[in-house]
Amino acid sequence: MQELADFIKTHCPYLNEEDLSFIISKFRMQTLRKKQLMLKRGQTANRYYYVKNGALRFIYGKNQELTAWIVLPGEFFTEISSFRMQAPTRFDIEAVEETELYYIERAEMELLYRQLPAWQEFGRKIWETMAMRMIDEIIRFQTMTVEERYLEFLKQPGFMQYISVKQLASYLGITPNALSRIRKNLR
Repeated sequence: MQELADFIKTHCPYLNEEDLSFIISKFRMQTLRKKQLMLKRGQTANRYYYVKNGALRFIYGKNQELTAWIVLPGEFFTEISSFRMQAPTRFDIEAVEETELYYIERAEMELLYRQLPAWQEFGRKIWETMAMRMIDEIIRFQTMTVEERYLEFLKQPGFMQYISVKQLASYLGITPNALSRIRKNLR
C-alpha cells in the first residue's frame, strides 16, 4: 500500500506517521478482471477508491454505451452522486483492464473525517482536484474541436493504453468511424 501512502502524503504532507498508519489500516485491496463491474447501475456507492494500476470507465446508458468518465492510476474517487445522496447510481463502472484498487468504506471515511482534521483537508483537496478536472473537461467540450480534444488525450502519458478506440470515441462524443477519420487526417 506504499503507493496509497505516498499519494496521501502528497496531499497531506504534514500528516504524522501514526495518523498515516491509522488511515492506511482502514483500506482494503480489490482486484477486478477486465470488463468486470466495480459498481452496477442501480446499486449505491459506499466506498472511496484509489486506483493502484489499471483503469476504470463510467458507462452511462443501457443500449448505447457512453463512456462518461475514465479513472486512471493514481486517482482517488467515488461515484459521488450516489455516494453523497445514498441513491442508486446511474452508471456502470467497469474495469477496462485488470485493475487493482484500494478502497475504504463510507463509515470508515466518515470516522476519519471526524477524528483527523488533516483527513478533512485531504478530502477537500481531492474534491477540489476532481472539480478542476471536471471544469477542464466541460471547457474542452465547449471550446475545442474534436480533433483538439483528441490531441489533448494523446498528451496524457499512457492514456491510450487503457481504453479502446471505441471507448475513446464515445468519450469524445463521436462515432468510432469519425475518430478513425480524425486519426487518419492527423497522421
